[in-house]
Amino acid sequence: MSGTAPLHDRLLDCVDDEQRAESLARAAAVVREGKVVVLPTDTVYGVGADAFDVVAVAMVLAAKHRGREMPPPVLVPNPRTVDGLATDVPMYARILMRQFWPGPLTLVVRAQPSLQWDLGETNGTVALRMPDDELALELLGEVGPMAVTSANLTGRPAATTAQEALDQLGGAVAAYLDGGPRTGGQPSTILDCTGEEPVVLRLGALSAEEVRGVLGTTPLHDSPEAAAAAAQPPSEPEEEQAGERPRDGADGERASLVGSVTPSGVRVPADALRTVAAPRSAGTGTTP
Repeated sequence: MSGTAPLHDRLLDCVDDEQRAESLARAAAVVREGKVVVLPTDTVYGVGADAFDVVAVAMVLAAKHRGREMPPPVLVPNPRTVDGLATDVPMYARILMRQFWPGPLTLVVRAQPSLQWDLGETNGTVALRMPDDELALELLGEVGPMAVTSANLTGRPAATTAQEALDQLGGAVAAYLDGGPRTGGQPSTILDCTGEEPVVLRLGALSAEEVRGVLGTTPLHDSPEAAAAAAQPPSEPEEEQAGERPRDGADGERASLVGSVTPSGVRVPADALRTVAAPRSAGTGTTP
């Protein structure tokens, strides 16, 4: 599918069962060509590309008018994909995947340092999620992991229809999968799973109580920033808002994690949080 097709020809109907298979095949071809697509998710519409195509990921950020300091999450077709993308995944994170995937839970984990990808300034982490949306999962099953963030210009409302996404992103996107309206519900809950115990980076569709209910004796902590931002909601209403949570790394380096901060309400002792050093050579998209 040509990236110079008229805008109205880029809307691919997946509501009509007779056109669904052809539309999905055309969208998959666009991703394989290294171009950008819009797809429905279980909350709002997302804009994304092949997570391993450095230029295509840069095109996603450019389409949103977003910089590298706000890297997109990666959507996966199934939990088995995680071990190819992440390393040192804690058992509690695997329990959470088993319980809540597919669904609105994003887990920030250590990225495989040998992967040749570049999602932005992640300092060796990657935010992973398996969406609970049939169309999204079918596309992911065809093309593999995709870097996906909400389909809107930064600072504007997230699109709940393919037409709304087209109105905002226009020619920056080669194909728009139209799966009908999405609810525009709460964004995913984001947890930092890079340490021995999980830390809430953002609360969304899953409450702290729901997460704690499957963690057993493993504590769930608020980030220091979440505790300090008690009354401040996320600044941008996105399906997967990619903000930063800076942490001190080795020799004073700063490690950025994906996810804006909303306090979970979990009561945390003053000495419960700790600094996890980021490996100096684990920057996403580089080889050690």
